[in-house]
Amino acid sequence: MNNGKWKMPPALFIFHCSFIFIICFTVLGNSSAQAQGYGYQRKHLEFYDDKPIHYGFFFAMPVTRFNVKYSPAFVNNTTVERLYSPNKVSFRVGLLVNAYLTDRFDFRFTPAVSLYSRTVQYEFADKATTQDVRESTWMEFPFLFKYKSERRRNSRMYLIAGATAALETNVRKRQAQSAGRLNTKTADLTLDYGVGFEQFLEYTKISPELRFSHGVVNLFAPSNASVAANTAGIQRLTSHTVTLYLNFE
Repeated sequence: MNNGKWKMPPALFIFHCSFIFIICFTVLGNSSAQAQGYGYQRKHLEFYDDKPIHYGFFFAMPVTRFNVKYSPAFVNNTTVERLYSPNKVSFRVGLLVNAYLTDRFDFRFTPAVSLYSRTVQYEFADKATTQDVRESTWMEFPFLFKYKSERRRNSRMYLIAGATAALETNVRKRQAQSAGRLNTKTADLTLDYGVGFEQFLEYTKISPELRFSHGVVNLFAPSNASVAANTAGIQRLTSHTVTLYLNFE
């Protein structure tokens, strides 16, 4: 029997890292090719950091799931053999406000709308399977601090960390919370950290970024109906998301 601690497959993690590396390598390669043999490369947006505030937008691909913690009732459950939450690819879009603090630190606010599809999968002793799907729309408000390296001509790396407050906005979820189906809360708080790469172009700056988010709120909200059903084996659900961003400023 699986202990319920589902981990991201190494292949999925490698895919994310490889994808962001390919983007960075391609952009750097193009820039280096232009500079080879000349000893000089034009510095785009040379006075970019002189402005106190910058605005932008981003598109993102979150891969999300629930971290499932079993309840004591699961040990004595002879019907459900295993329950877990698989990774699901989602979509996010939002705005970006970046405030200059020092030569090394910025403050970043990135409100976004995320379309999630999280699932809890049940496997029974008779090998049958079923699932509860939570398709939801969330408004998210990340408050982040950014540590940036020294700029090298038209590129630099950065680290980012902070927290995100999130509210679910779709009202149809309430209609599905019946007949013993999975019931979840409509507010979340996550701790976030990640790494990114900034490439300065002639008229804009593009920043691919990989960010990890770990929920600290128990999203499981058992009702009388859900306790009597398969979800009796669940004690705690927290969100876990790995997101690939493409920022434009």
